[in-house]
Amino acid sequence: MFVFQEKIVYVSCAVHITFVISPSRHGCSRFLTMATVCPKCHQLKKMARSIGKFHSLYSLSPSAASIRSVTTNSPQLPSEAQVVVCGAGIVGNSVAYHLVQNGLTDVLVIDKEMVGSGTSHFSSGTLGLFKPTHTREIIMNSIKLYRQLQADGHDIGLRECGSLNLAQTHERMIALRRRMAYNLPSGLHCEVLSRADLLKMHPLLHSDDLEGGIWVPDDSVAQPQAICHVLASLAQAGGAKYVEHCELENILIENRRVYGIQTNLGTVKCEYFVNSAGMWARDLGLKSNPRVGIPAYPAEHFYAITEPFDVNSNLPSIRDFDGSIYAREFNGGVLVGGFEMEAKPAFTDGSGIPKDWKERNTSDWSHFKPLWEKAVHRLPVLAKVPTPHLLSSPDNFTPDGRWVIGEAPEVRNYLVAVGMNGNPLEGGGGIGRAVAEWIIDGEPTQDLLNFSVQRFLDLHNNRQYLQQRSKEVVGRHYAIMHPMQCEYKYARKLRCSPLYSVLERYGAVFGTRMAFERPLYFDSSQKHWDQPAQMPPGTFYKPKFFKYMQEEYLACQEGVGIIDMSSFSKILIKSNGPSVLKYLQRLCSNDVNIPVGGIVHTGMQNERGGYENDCILVRQDKHCFFMVSPTSQQTRVFEWMRTHLDSDGSVTLKDLTSMYTVINVVGHKSRQLLSELSNSAVNLHSFTYRKLNVGYASNVLVMAFTHTGEPGYCLYIPSEYALHVYDRLMKVGRDYGVRNVGMLTQRFMRIEKFIPFWAEDLNSETTPFETGSGYLVKFDKEYFIGKYALQRQKKIGVTKRLVMFSLDEVDPDKDVWAWGGEPIYRNGEFVGTLTSAGYGFTSNKLIGLGFVRKPGLGARNKKSQSEGEHLVTPEWITDTTARYEVDIAGHRTHAKPHIYVPTFTSMAMEEEKQGRSYKPTVVKSAT
Repeated sequence: MFVFQEKIVYVSCAVHITFVISPSRHGCSRFLTMATVCPKCHQLKKMARSIGKFHSLYSLSPSAASIRSVTTNSPQLPSEAQVVVCGAGIVGNSVAYHLVQNGLTDVLVIDKEMVGSGTSHFSSGTLGLFKPTHTREIIMNSIKLYRQLQADGHDIGLRECGSLNLAQTHERMIALRRRMAYNLPSGLHCEVLSRADLLKMHPLLHSDDLEGGIWVPDDSVAQPQAICHVLASLAQAGGAKYVEHCELENILIENRRVYGIQTNLGTVKCEYFVNSAGMWARDLGLKSNPRVGIPAYPAEHFYAITEPFDVNSNLPSIRDFDGSIYAREFNGGVLVGGFEMEAKPAFTDGSGIPKDWKERNTSDWSHFKPLWEKAVHRLPVLAKVPTPHLLSSPDNFTPDGRWVIGEAPEVRNYLVAVGMNGNPLEGGGGIGRAVAEWIIDGEPTQDLLNFSVQRFLDLHNNRQYLQQRSKEVVGRHYAIMHPMQCEYKYARKLRCSPLYSVLERYGAVFGTRMAFERPLYFDSSQKHWDQPAQMPPGTFYKPKFFKYMQEEYLACQEGVGIIDMSSFSKILIKSNGPSVLKYLQRLCSNDVNIPVGGIVHTGMQNERGGYENDCILVRQDKHCFFMVSPTSQQTRVFEWMRTHLDSDGSVTLKDLTSMYTVINVVGHKSRQLLSELSNSAVNLHSFTYRKLNVGYASNVLVMAFTHTGEPGYCLYIPSEYALHVYDRLMKVGRDYGVRNVGMLTQRFMRIEKFIPFWAEDLNSETTPFETGSGYLVKFDKEYFIGKYALQRQKKIGVTKRLVMFSLDEVDPDKDVWAWGGEPIYRNGEFVGTLTSAGYGFTSNKLIGLGFVRKPGLGARNKKSQSEGEHLVTPEWITDTTARYEVDIAGHRTHAKPHIYVPTFTSMAMEEEKQGRSYKPTVVKSAT
């Protein structure tokens, strides 16, 4: 370990030879060795020199005899390898380890310095499972790996000390109870503790100002550097080759596929390339043609370590979310870290990451002091210890605080595994496994959609954007993430509809999706000419702006609602001959051979029948289609479709997202309004379109469908006409009760109409038959991707089914709302999770959509019973003797299941479709 100030420091290198070093006689923070440099790895001198500038918290345990060094006796680079991994930190070594464990041994790991010489070892060593579900699954795989390493005799310092997750406020306690509710069904043991219970668990804790906390006994701590070297050692023992001091200069690409790398030591041919280069990953992505966007940027990360004062090593770790701090026992003292609300981006001088980055003196006590003061408040004993030692290091953070995993959209077989967001130890083991399985199986074996590198656009890779966003994303790790009420402050107004400024004056409160500014709702209380409307503080109860959403809904029912939907992805698909139809018939599960002027709703499935896309196709010409997909699909679906293009180049794809401004005109008066504006009768059959003149604007695509389930039209307007068309809609529309409507109201309306949506209810593991959309699958056409899997599912049945639940016992005015993610119970047994939830304006009830399965049947853990026992049928779902409950923040409330749109909603929809005769009246100006 390193012990600071006047203490003797023990350092062990990768082969566990222990050296003794002492402080410099000049009293500076550098150290002089009292032993010879290790003849094996020559690391000691470098390690000793780095203390005080770039601080290493851990060393390899002298007793860990099973860890052997990564030998590079022959520095000669092999001429080829099946997989090349760049970056020998925890993540890269984990990828290599899992590859060789699965029989793929032709692996080369390169690092510009040495194994573990990056930022991996600076991790706090904490392993926390009390996380959102998809994140927890990855971390659980990490912990399983570390437990196995420890059981095999590797001394990695793994201790299951548990953790206390603290709440200072009522709102925080609700957040913790919600997280506990959706973690309990996964098998994670959690307990709610009172102030007194917390003090018993951690006697050093000041608990008087706490609402309570959650105890998670399975949380652990471990030594990151030891794990890093153990994984490298085991990977090498399994056949992987390691070459240190090997700097990558270029990734060799042909036909958008990796075929090799070029380094300072030579060229290596390879089939797969894995970028696990940590904070160098982004710059590495720019060393290829085409460039690969990897939006991850380092921010300064700080810890403070006290002198030892006999702290019990069995004390649980503390996460004081409202104080933005965490603390754990460390070598008889306390380690305190935090996620400050405004972080410091690293390397802001524009010159990138310098080679001597470890020599920078970045310790900033004035920056860390507020966090330390909060730690002293929570652990008063810290006030009595000497001034702690402040350590700092840059660490990679992503624009949304989630890992970046998967195949790059720009280049085939180029996989990314970066963005550890301050703790590479937590994700490293599980991410390495996920990437290795992806390489071996040719596709991900678990749901990684939340972490996909394809959730970004090229604009997210802008250095200035990343620097600004890193200021904020660090602190959001411990912030309360109120659903749909926690928008970013920095790096905004990047992608804006032409209507942005005028909508802002009408009171729009904006949120972002794929960096596109979208109106969430409209504050109609006053005109906002000088000061834009602001979202009030978030809540888990009824939103403070809910009255505006009710007004928006009423406009869609009794007048006309105007919704800016410009952010949706738009792709033009065409060919000079019949190739485009053949191509789309192969990709789509519905029959897209529709008449010119027709519109079809279809899914694009994978071989398992799961959704890769849910879209609208418009046939504009015999050999030309226009596709509309969800906003978040802009990168992902374009790559999916490009991957499946024929090699002859006969079909072309073109992203037209920014070319059109899209306005949904919603409500049963929308036809009369558009007829008046176009000076012609707008009588379109559902799912057809026409080009019309709207106002003075020519060739506006008017499509007879909406994204809300309400009657109306989608207007695809060439962007230069957008302001004019919007102005005419609002002025003429006053006579029809026109009002701006936000995305949140639109979301609630589609949930009540039982319309599933991509990335919430639909993903690559859900099929049309599981979501009630089997009628959109046409088996009578020729082969399409996923056809055989869907045919089998139709014949046999489904093992999960999307169900609508009405929460009749929840009082929307008083109770905590369901927002999505809540577990579903049937007769007391866990059967699924709400994927989306909101308020049903028609029913005046909370509504949720969620998948249900037979009890005990997980998504990937099917028991060895007969297949028929797993099947979920309508009769089983609607069995009148079954009682369904949804757990909302620890309180189970009755839920009524529906497998079709409920009667009260369908009746309202029918009335809306029929419409009523309406004669406009003149609005007289006040005098």
